[in-house]
Amino acid sequence: MERILVSACLMGRKVRYDGAAKTSGDALLAAWRREGRLVPHCPEVEGGLPVPRPAAEIEGGAGGAAVLAGAARVLTAEGADVTGAFLAGARSALAAARSAGIRVAVLKEGSPSCGVLTVYDGTFQGHRVPGGGVTTALLELHGVSVFTEHQIPAAAVRLRELTRAHGDP
Repeated sequence: MERILVSACLMGRKVRYDGAAKTSGDALLAAWRREGRLVPHCPEVEGGLPVPRPAAEIEGGAGGAAVLAGAARVLTAEGADVTGAFLAGARSALAAARSAGIRVAVLKEGSPSCGVLTVYDGTFQGHRVPGGGVTTALLELHGVSVFTEHQIPAAAVRLRELTRAHGDP
């Protein structure tokens, strides 16, 4: 059975920077949960950041790949550099994916860790730019297909493709 890495906040865990959850009501995600397929993970908490914590954004809206390459940092609005925690969290998510044989992830859009299509631009003004978060970039670099909470049907298609390709039940 294919397992799926999922942002813990989408599963109702109060791990976001503001101490809240972003619980998903998606029926397919609920079905996967009942089937025991989901592996909830919060890279920011696993990277050592507290709940609540100051909001953070990738400087210049550069995206997670730039952070992995050392070309950008993750900063709080006050200028504190939290890049190390974001990198540690991304490595933790990759380790969790590898240990469970995960090839698909559903992550929280917009997050500097988990954003898939967009991240905030680093100005703390609520503006988004195209690009993914640090965890998304590392997972994709290692062959994990990453989807937002709004792309769960596409994640299901990918799971079916993987299952057929490997002859899994």
